[in-house]
Amino acid sequence: MVPHPAFSFDMGSDEVFCSGWPRTVIFPVSASHEVGMTGEHVKPFTPEKAKEIIMCLQQPAIFCNMVFNWPARHWTAKHLSEVLHGKQIRFRMGLKSIDTVPQFETACSYVDATLEEFLTWNCDQHSSSGPFRDYDHSKFWAYADYKYFISLFEDRTDIFQGVIWSDFGFPGRNGQESTLWIGSLGAHTPCHLDSYGCNLVFQVQGRKRWHLFPPEDTPFLYPTRIPYEESSVFSKINVVNPDLKHFPQFQKAQRHTVTLNPGQVLFVPRHWWHYVESIDPVTISINSWIELEEDHLARVEEAITRMLVCALKTAEDPQNTRAWLNPTEVEETSHEVNCHYLNRAVAAFFDHYRTSKVVEIQGLNESGENMKKEQLNVSSHMAVEQTLHQNLAMGTIKQEATSSFGPDLILITPTSEGPHSERRGIFESNGKEFVHKDGEHFTKLYYARGRQMTSKSEKAMVQQTASKSTTVPPQAFVSTDDLLDCMVNPQVTRMVAQLLIQGKSL
Repeated sequence: MVPHPAFSFDMGSDEVFCSGWPRTVIFPVSASHEVGMTGEHVKPFTPEKAKEIIMCLQQPAIFCNMVFNWPARHWTAKHLSEVLHGKQIRFRMGLKSIDTVPQFETACSYVDATLEEFLTWNCDQHSSSGPFRDYDHSKFWAYADYKYFISLFEDRTDIFQGVIWSDFGFPGRNGQESTLWIGSLGAHTPCHLDSYGCNLVFQVQGRKRWHLFPPEDTPFLYPTRIPYEESSVFSKINVVNPDLKHFPQFQKAQRHTVTLNPGQVLFVPRHWWHYVESIDPVTISINSWIELEEDHLARVEEAITRMLVCALKTAEDPQNTRAWLNPTEVEETSHEVNCHYLNRAVAAFFDHYRTSKVVEIQGLNESGENMKKEQLNVSSHMAVEQTLHQNLAMGTIKQEATSSFGPDLILITPTSEGPHSERRGIFESNGKEFVHKDGEHFTKLYYARGRQMTSKSEKAMVQQTASKSTTVPPQAFVSTDDLLDCMVNPQVTRMVAQLLIQGKSL
């Protein structure tokens, strides 16, 4: 067995002594950590246990020692450049300078280049020709993001087998359901949350720093749907250089920061905000979004959002959609197409639950403080998140919430925010260990965190609104974007989707 780099193991006993921390902490050793008769390294979690953790855990975590035998473990940028044989890839170009305004994709420029050309430019070999000739390496970063395997390796489908998500309990899932990310130092994605599913991210080359925020912090992240991208809710804040004068509520957000190292797999639960930055000269990541039961309702919410955003923004400036539409959105934005999209989402929702009798949909009452349940003739398996999280938190895995999974599952905990932070007793995590500022260690799993998300978010939103009500400028101008930020706020579209489903079921 190859020991985890942050720990030393005494295999002569039934316990692991972790001397990589300020003081020794003892974890129980499971049989899966032992060295087999052939001397082969055994993975710490079976596929069934890994999936159980993923489907129940409501806190980001890092899986270690789970991908050591994946062929993709050796996919460096140089290796991929040989595999792709000069195929051109689109790179997003951004400035390395840090402003308080997020560097959205609509503000970036784009370059089509091969990986060989990217690597040459990334070695700071300036050339007066070539696709990167207008971009000084000392001032710009490059990011080939959202590159779907099925398109990138369309001529080499055998390469799909190099990614083995079945090790995490998802049989048959491989590179075909994965996305590739290749970046230079400083390359990043603005802070956002994904509307659909949860996320597994395998770090192949280089390191990335992740800044994560829990779903209940949504009001503190000032969500916006401009630029519009299906399934992505952006934050108005540059979380690595926040403008606290304009966004004071951000001080209340619970930042979780972790550095993801090669060979590690990060689990990002549903609706966790994240800002991701490359901190090495070349970084390569592979991710896969795992579908969840809640996605069926989320697609209705996204269809509502798309219809409202496109209608208002197109009416405002019909000739300049690229100013507000993310470059990843290539579909037509006409009202007719969006109506069809919404109807398909609603029909798919009912089709999914047609075989069952009843589904519970929770809605907000007028005060926004109590929840009421409506029974619809759709499905007994479709409950709102609170009910779902409650069910998931039960069972055998619930018993393990008070014990540690050992050194191969690292929980990502809140990080100190410096002088402006209002939180105390917070934690730091670097991808190898998680240590309390006072030297104490934190091993509790937050399975039930999502159950309080809605009520906390509503309360925070009310407090935020109340705090602003007395400071509105006398000549406040309400823009289309201001109106959209309210109309397509995730909380609002959730309520609208529930009412729409309720009405169509009668």
